[in-house]
Amino acid sequence: MTDNNYYGTFIQVADDCPVTAAEVPKTKGSARTVAVMQYDMIVNYPYQYTQEDILFEIFAARTGIAEGNQSSEREKFFSKGQPCLRTSPLAKRYGWGIHFDDQGKAALYAVESADYERLKHTPGIKQVKAMRSSRG
Repeated sequence: MTDNNYYGTFIQVADDCPVTAAEVPKTKGSARTVAVMQYDMIVNYPYQYTQEDILFEIFAARTGIAEGNQSSEREKFFSKGQPCLRTSPLAKRYGWGIHFDDQGKAALYAVESADYERLKHTPGIKQVKAMRSSRG
């Protein structure tokens, strides 16, 4: 199985992100959106989960995969290509940068924060941008 995690990497907000200060994503009615689930998981447990953990946990929660089946389902899930967190609405729409430490664990940083700026300019941290929402 290949490793789909980022290490020592900072995902900056997308060039076409519509906000200049980070926003907390909101639920839509009673439904928890992917953005809300990602935000809750990362902000409540900074530097605890890898990209693979985040992607699979949310997939499992949304599709109702039972705890006992998660190991085999996780392998199946990653056997097909999965979009990385560069496509996350947190970095595309809500103004959150995602930093991955040397162990591949993620934390969020608000685009307007001093920590965001520090990470953006730290030598040795790979810099990537979140995917743009529009093609233009």
